[in-house]
Amino acid sequence: MTQPINPADDGAQMSFDGRMSYGDYLHLDAVLGAQHPQSAAHDEMLFIIQHQTSELWMRLAIHELGAARDALSSGSARPAFKMLTRVARIFEQLNNAWDVLRTMTPSEYTEFRASLGQSSGFQSWQYRMIEFAVGNRNVAMIEPHAHRPGIADMLRAELTRPSLYDTALRLLDAAGHTVPEQVLGRDLSRPYRADDGVMEAWAQVYRDPQANWELYELAEKLVDFEDYFRRWRFNHVTTVERIIGFKRGTGGTSGTAYLRRMLEVEIFPELWHLRTAL
Repeated sequence: MTQPINPADDGAQMSFDGRMSYGDYLHLDAVLGAQHPQSAAHDEMLFIIQHQTSELWMRLAIHELGAARDALSSGSARPAFKMLTRVARIFEQLNNAWDVLRTMTPSEYTEFRASLGQSSGFQSWQYRMIEFAVGNRNVAMIEPHAHRPGIADMLRAELTRPSLYDTALRLLDAAGHTVPEQVLGRDLSRPYRADDGVMEAWAQVYRDPQANWELYELAEKLVDFEDYFRRWRFNHVTTVERIIGFKRGTGGTSGTAYLRRMLEVEIFPELWHLRTAL
């Protein structure tokens, strides 16, 4: 019979009185103590952890997107590519999480749905921050956060900054691929609208990748992100439809009908449209 292994024999630290441990570093008491089901339903714990972990991944996505934008603004494209790759992988993780939530049936969700009150993922300010940061901006979406002035102010501040896509377009223009002035000088707080001049500028890059490799790679990193982001939206729709059908959302939206409309939103429209024109 194999003898139990004592990690101390291998030099492992076993005493943490007055020293930082794994749980201390990660503040696990706070993290693992943050689940407070409002009902006795077994599956409410799944629902809470699904959304809490998604918010943690979104926090990291915001961290990486902000750093990528700053890197691009300073002309450091290569580090930005690494960060954008990481964001795409974060959304791959977010997509995988829907598979766990889909193990919950409509009957199980009904047991605790009333406990949610008016709370809804629609009200996630971090999700909104990600949309604003990459370029999908709608000032009306700040209103659900008006009861939290600090959060509303952060979202308003984001609308005054060039988005990730705005930053990419400035790089595109600076490299000699002319972006129309009405795009470069637009009101940053307004929703972005596809522009034929921008599509032509990106098309120049795609027609000669070797001569424009850095911009070409940037464009593909943006498409990678939006690809995963679209999949996340689609998985959201199908998961909601599988669990609640066509009921209205707890936050008051039309539920799946609203989410399906969101599938039509394009973040980097010209990077998708040019594929037809090439």
